[in-house]
Amino acid sequence: MEYPVIGTVRLDGRCVLAPMAGVSDLAYRVIARRMGAALTTTEMVSSRGLHHHNEKTEEMMKLDPGEHPVALQLFGNDPDIMAEAARAAEAAGADIVDVNMGCPMLKVVKNGDGSALMKDVPRAEAVIRAMVRAVTIPVTVKMRIGWSRASLNAPELAQAVEEAGAAAVTVHGRTKEELYSGHADWSEIRRVADAVHIPVWGNGDVTDGPSAKALLEETGCCGVAVGRAAWGNPWIFREINAYLERGEVLPPPTREERLSMAEEHLRGLVREKGEYIAVREMRAHASHYFRGLPHATTLRREIMHAETEAGFLALLEEYKTALVPGPEQE
Repeated sequence: MEYPVIGTVRLDGRCVLAPMAGVSDLAYRVIARRMGAALTTTEMVSSRGLHHHNEKTEEMMKLDPGEHPVALQLFGNDPDIMAEAARAAEAAGADIVDVNMGCPMLKVVKNGDGSALMKDVPRAEAVIRAMVRAVTIPVTVKMRIGWSRASLNAPELAQAVEEAGAAAVTVHGRTKEELYSGHADWSEIRRVADAVHIPVWGNGDVTDGPSAKALLEETGCCGVAVGRAAWGNPWIFREINAYLERGEVLPPPTREERLSMAEEHLRGLVREKGEYIAVREMRAHASHYFRGLPHATTLRREIMHAETEAGFLALLEEYKTALVPGPEQE
């Protein structure tokens, strides 16, 4: 099977990790890559924060040797500041620099960033052109299908950024106004794939191998970007890969695998962010890892009171020993 190429970056699969605030941090990206994500993407990083040397923003630029190839995603709307941030991303070791033109959150769009750029195509094009001139690594774009149903202009925007030098685009099949509700409109993603010559990645409502294949067939995209379905479920990458490459449906992860992965995730967060922050962030991740497990509600409730790494791990160990083995554990 021939895999996609983004500029000079050759991937080893057709399923990638989409950027997610609060989820696609370094600890999780390393796990996702090991589980089969062909590309990982950072949480979105503020170009203005980098410009003003904000310490927390600069910390988000940290990458791990085990996650490459990795795209570092930036948001902003000033061409000069975005070009400066792109140079910083390249210096940090990113293989690709991605531009967020899809975030629908008010705190982002009120400044003209994220999906607000879809309403100003000339500025979006200027941003990409400046960034392409500033770096030697590929520049890519993540967008939605439009600001609203009355302005489905993703094909126009995709053509503009391609003309400016973008090496690929990822399209989420919802508008800004739809946020994450309803169903992703794959027909609009198809319009983008038909409008440009660069690789297009489809995003939205991919939850397993069959849905990934369906998106590829309906849209003509070169690959799929998985976001929310990967939260607490890094196995989704190996599952999609197996289905796309061999038509094989892999069994879901066992209870033991889920618990062990949660432990690994927690330890990674502790290494990167310190115990206090890691334990509190892991509470949100844990609810996704435990979904569907026996007595998961009780476990989640107890986890919410964990204050230390040792306390968190002790709760997991207690849960393991209390469980009656299920069929998948025998």
